[in-house]
Amino acid sequence: MGLRTAIALLVAGAVLAMAPDRAARAADLGAAAAPAPQPQAESGWQYQATFYLWATGIDGDVGIRNLPRIPVNITFGDVMENFQGAIMGNFLAKKDNWTLFADVFWSQLGSSKTLSTAGAPVVDFNQRLFILSGAAGYRLPVGDADFDLSATAGFRYQRLSANTSITSLFVPFAVSEADSKDWLDPTFGLALQWKLNKQWFVNALADVGGFGLPASSKLSSQGLIAVGYNWNDSWSTALGYRALYTDYQSITSPTRDFRYNTTMHGPFMSIGYHF
Repeated sequence: MGLRTAIALLVAGAVLAMAPDRAARAADLGAAAAPAPQPQAESGWQYQATFYLWATGIDGDVGIRNLPRIPVNITFGDVMENFQGAIMGNFLAKKDNWTLFADVFWSQLGSSKTLSTAGAPVVDFNQRLFILSGAAGYRLPVGDADFDLSATAGFRYQRLSANTSITSLFVPFAVSEADSKDWLDPTFGLALQWKLNKQWFVNALADVGGFGLPASSKLSSQGLIAVGYNWNDSWSTALGYRALYTDYQSITSPTRDFRYNTTMHGPFMSIGYHF
C-alpha cells in the first residue's frame, strides 16, 4: 500500500466518522429554527339584531287616583281595534361565556268595555307603555357546546301613562283620571340558547325582579319561549310566547294613588339578523 493510498483511507475514515455528528447538529438547528406553535386567538364577538311583533293582550286591574280598581281584560283583537303604534326589538352580543342583551318595547293602545254590573258602566282604558330591559349573562357549566344556559342579572325600566274613564247610566257625565309613573326593577334569571341542529334552535328566558325596593315594583316577572329556524348564516326567524307580570303601586298622597297589577301575554314572531 502506497503512501497516497494510506492518506486517502485516513481522510475517508475521518469524513465517515464526522457524518453522524453533522447530521445531529443539522437536526438540532432545524428544530431550533422551527417556529413555536402560536396560541389560538380567542373567538370574537357575535351579534344579533332582532325585530319582533308581540300580539299582546292585558289582564289584571288598574286604579288611578280616586277611582276604584278597574278590571282590565283586553284581548289582542281589542288592542288591534284601538292600536295606535308600537316599536319592538332587541340586540344581543355574545363572546365566549358572556352574553349581553337589551330589549325595547313601546306601544300605545286602548280599549272600551261594558261591565256587567249595576248601571252597565262603560270603562275606557288607554295606556302608553315603554319598557327597556338589559342584562348580562354568564354561561353555567351544564350541557354540551350546543346547550347554552346562562345565569343573568340586569334591569327592567317601565314608564306607563294611563287614562281611565267611567261612564254609567246612573251618572250623566264621565269620571276620568290620568297619571304617569315610571319605575326601575333589578332582575335576576336564566337564559337558554339551545341549538338542536344546524337549522333549528330553542330560546327561552325567565326572570324575576322588583322585590318592593324603593322606586321599584312590588314584583315583576317575565317568561318567554321560542322555536326558531336559521335560514342561513345571517338570517333567522322564530315563533314563541311571552308573558310579563307587573305589580306596581305608588301612594304619595290620599289623592295620588296609582295601582297597576297586570299580565301582558301573547304569541310573538321575530326575524333576526346575525353578524
